[in-house]
Amino acid sequence: MTRVKRGVTTKKTHKKVLKQAKGYKLGRKKLIKQAREAVYKAGEYAYKHRKTKKRDMRRLWIIRINAGCHANGIKYSVFIKKLSDKKIELDRKILADLAMNEPEEFKKIVEKVKN
Repeated sequence: MTRVKRGVTTKKTHKKVLKQAKGYKLGRKKLIKQAREAVYKAGEYAYKHRKTKKRDMRRLWIIRINAGCHANGIKYSVFIKKLSDKKIELDRKILADLAMNEPEEFKKIVEKVKN
């Protein structure tokens, strides 16, 4: 049986992990065990937060619409209900953008919904 030496492949995998750990602080960027753990955790967090980012954005949109609604004298829940009753199909992302950047246009939508 021939002897298999794995120094080359080990070095290759270590370099790969250390490259991914670039920008981390202290031993997490230099020491292979700490770097491997840090990269693994970073991957876990990235996966988890790709899911929660969508929830967070929706919550932010709702907060912005709510602020715009209160400025125009209507509750958020009433506003959304009346939007669906009037068959106005604007999603929360667009409504939040209007409430922040185009308050006059948002006010027109609120007036249309109130009547």
